[in-house]
Amino acid sequence: MEVYTLNNGVEIPKIGFGTWQISEGDEAYNSVRHALKVGYRHVDTAQVYGNEVSVGKAIADSGLARSDIFLTTKVWNDKHNYELAKASIDESLEKLGVDYLDLLLIHWPNPKALRENDAWKAGNAGVWKAMEEAYKAGKVRAIGVSNFMIHHLEALFETAEVKPHVNQILLAPGCVQEELVAFCRDKDILLEAYSPLGTGTIFGNPVVEEIADKYDKSAAQVALRWSLQKGFLPLPKSATPKNIEANLHIFDFDLDEEDISKLDKIEGIKTQRDPDQVGF
Repeated sequence: MEVYTLNNGVEIPKIGFGTWQISEGDEAYNSVRHALKVGYRHVDTAQVYGNEVSVGKAIADSGLARSDIFLTTKVWNDKHNYELAKASIDESLEKLGVDYLDLLLIHWPNPKALRENDAWKAGNAGVWKAMEEAYKAGKVRAIGVSNFMIHHLEALFETAEVKPHVNQILLAPGCVQEELVAFCRDKDILLEAYSPLGTGTIFGNPVVEEIADKYDKSAAQVALRWSLQKGFLPLPKSATPKNIEANLHIFDFDLDEEDISKLDKIEGIKTQRDPDQVGF
């Protein structure tokens, strides 16, 4: 598996297996087990997904060494202060059945409960402090954020001792977030692409289908290859074994620049939700 190197020297596989909307129990367990069996070495979950126990059990039962798997989880919106975040990190470690995380993220920057008087700034600072402590203690190998726009990052920089290693945002053909991407790259923050298939909205798009036919690949494989050639780290999700496996077959071809440009500009694709307006 090819890797990126984070700004602290930690290596992270270039594609991850996403588990959003994969239910706790057999679905999550079987999906993660199959993903690891066919070659994934990077698994992304979150507290709010409710599947950390099954993800952890699948990892434990995989037969792989813990050091061979890159594991991510995220602190949810109801843990946005130092004490709650600190306790939630230990809770996630327990649910996952591991003694360290490879990556821990703040899931959203601006919970609805903290919008008055910019209380989200102090909330993020508190969560980040707890994450920095876990990082320095060796409970976490890298720390980062998710759904953070430029102003959220700038506010975090005011108090952070450790620079975020990752920002996980919605990136897909037709959703390029150029200004935010440029800002993160300038700060040496790796961009992870959640919903790299546009939450399914790439399927049936005539431009994507035409390009897929050209390369004898699926629409999903084209979208994931687009992410890689942009320097993003895609996190495709599937509970279907054949799709889980097919999504890995993206390292044997290159899109030409003209096709990348076409994919940048396609319309009708799901875009990033405004974190200052979400209802949770």
